[in-house]
Amino acid sequence: MFWAILVSFLAVALVRLAQTLRATTKLVADVTEQAVPLLAEASATVRSAQTQLDRVDAIASDVQEVTSNASALSTTVASTFGGPLVKVAAFGYGVRRALGRGREAEGAPMASDRRTVIVGRTVPSSRRRKQKG
Repeated sequence: MFWAILVSFLAVALVRLAQTLRATTKLVADVTEQAVPLLAEASATVRSAQTQLDRVDAIASDVQEVTSNASALSTTVASTFGGPLVKVAAFGYGVRRALGRGREAEGAPMASDRRTVIVGRTVPSSRRRKQKG
């Protein structure tokens, strides 16, 4: 009797184990069927992203080349025209000073005799001199 109960108990356990193994096998097969297309799509997406990154890299290198060319052009223009422009400005300043001294000798009002507007009111140059001193 004991052996009959034991065999029955083991038979029930083996049947349940067989059902569990069948369900597990079916689950693994379903996951495999769904995973393969997902992996193919992921691979295609990665390839597309790599193509886009290659394009961005080409654009970035072109931008870097344009930037270096613009910098070189700026340096060339500054060195070519910078010195002469400073000389012209200095010459103009010297001419204005010379003309100003000539007017001063003739008795014409100088730039320092002009009125200055400070915060909405006019202050004569004579008062400015007093305030500074």
